[in-house]
Amino acid sequence: MSQADLELLRQRVTAHLDRIYGGNDNSSLAEQLIEKMALSADCSMPEPHSNLWDQEDILLITYGDSLLCPNEKPLRTLRRFLHEHLHGCVSAVHILPFFPWSSDDGFSVINYVEVNDALGDWKDVEAIASEFDLMSDLVINHCSSRSLWFENFKAGRDPGQNYFRLASPDDDLSMVVRPRTSPLLKEVETLNGTRYVWCTFSHDQIDLDFSNPTVLLEFAGIVRQYLDHGVRIFRLDAVAFLWKELGTTCINLPQTHEIIRLLRLLVEHASPGTIIITETNIPKQENLSYFGNANEAHTVYNFPLPPLLVNTLITGDCRALRDWLMSMPPTQQGTCYLNFIASHDGIGLRPAEGLLSEHELNQLVRTLEGFGARVSWRTLATGQARPYEINIALFEAMRGTQSGADDWQIERFICAHTVMLAMEGIPAFYIHSFLATPNDERRVELSQHNRAINRHQWDRQILEDKLNDPETAQARVLGRLKKLIDLRIKQKAFHPNAVQYTLQLGDHILALWRQSLDRQQHIFAITNVTNCPRQVSLGEVNLPIADKWTDLISGMEFTDRFATLTLQPYQSMWLCNTQG
Repeated sequence: MSQADLELLRQRVTAHLDRIYGGNDNSSLAEQLIEKMALSADCSMPEPHSNLWDQEDILLITYGDSLLCPNEKPLRTLRRFLHEHLHGCVSAVHILPFFPWSSDDGFSVINYVEVNDALGDWKDVEAIASEFDLMSDLVINHCSSRSLWFENFKAGRDPGQNYFRLASPDDDLSMVVRPRTSPLLKEVETLNGTRYVWCTFSHDQIDLDFSNPTVLLEFAGIVRQYLDHGVRIFRLDAVAFLWKELGTTCINLPQTHEIIRLLRLLVEHASPGTIIITETNIPKQENLSYFGNANEAHTVYNFPLPPLLVNTLITGDCRALRDWLMSMPPTQQGTCYLNFIASHDGIGLRPAEGLLSEHELNQLVRTLEGFGARVSWRTLATGQARPYEINIALFEAMRGTQSGADDWQIERFICAHTVMLAMEGIPAFYIHSFLATPNDERRVELSQHNRAINRHQWDRQILEDKLNDPETAQARVLGRLKKLIDLRIKQKAFHPNAVQYTLQLGDHILALWRQSLDRQQHIFAITNVTNCPRQVSLGEVNLPIADKWTDLISGMEFTDRFATLTLQPYQSMWLCNTQG
């Protein structure tokens, strides 16, 4: 980057700041941001519309202490597990908040630039970052009520005394959209009298005030430190709620989008190849808006996928999932979807609004409650409570159908991931999906938090014993998922940006046609989503002419493009004209 490029960067940063903070002279603030990010003429220029991923990218989501071993720091246990079981299988690792925290399993951050000593230290984090693309949360909307910043707020000291969003009980807050039922404002006694702080999520998670540019500068410095420790992927947690304006919904506001654009501009100059992912658990159109014009998030979570895919497999009806897939726009080069079915949170229901009817949503909730699920709620503007997410381990969610539990749990579970692996986008696996982890009822009882049901901590020796026994669900699931991933990463048609068409083969068969970017490889991913055998006519699939078609999963070959196939319950076929 030349001096001229650096000057252009200053102008672009200033323009973003003008749109965030208004017509003040923001040139000094722009210079401070550039200094915080250590940007200079020696930095590299990013290439616009460049794909920073390919079909070999597979993401693992895990807590730093999902695996425990006596007398060993959990981050070191995690690294050993990655080496022994997932080497060559996953390319990136999302370690959920590994900082000192006070609640919400890490998402109430006390100190953003320290590693929780119970997990390890920065050397342990850097060791994982040296072998995998490291994804870290930037918990940007709020911090812990036990943080130094908040203690300073109460004492009227810096840094922190002006860092938090305030409001009054007399303000009209009726339009504010929230994912929780707790009171929005928390009364706090400070050196300067009683104040009311804004708490979107809980009273231990105090919302930061980005209308104060000093808060933005703080986070620029935090981002720089994460980059220096090897972070390549930033997950902007709860970012949709970042900016607040009285008289609005306080979600997805223009200033929020502008701050994301600014952060992207800074990180891609500081470290080309760095990826920003926005965590926005909201309806489809709002979620897609975070791509901007390929100048905002590189990647957005496909939040409708978990509820729609689970609903498909417990009803045996793929209409809602198919219709949604048909409505999803192809991503621009340089952007892509992040596909997941399970994560540390529950199965979010807001993204399914308008995609599943009220009856279907209620039926989904009732069915999964029969498999041990808990339900978390949110409050509407009318004061009514509505289901926000279903809390259950994905393996348990696949226990049966609306008719009850059956013998197809593992096949249904593998089927769900086979569908995800075939879709446009980068696939992400929660560690407990690899391990077929059941509901953890005891953690729920001890913590009194519904989400704990899907946050089990495995004793490493107990887990190894299960993985060494080929008859256990853990060994069977991990082995089959690794084989599917090994197939996927070799196929150009499964590039995250490869063309995807959704086919119409009835309500019981989900079919996707993927086509490599060079148009040479075609894969037809065809799945029976029911617990009964189903027939598929290849004549209806309309395969292009080829010498033969091979099912990559079973190895079966077909030369008759008009043959009729029989798919067993929850069976998938990846019909391919050429491998690799």
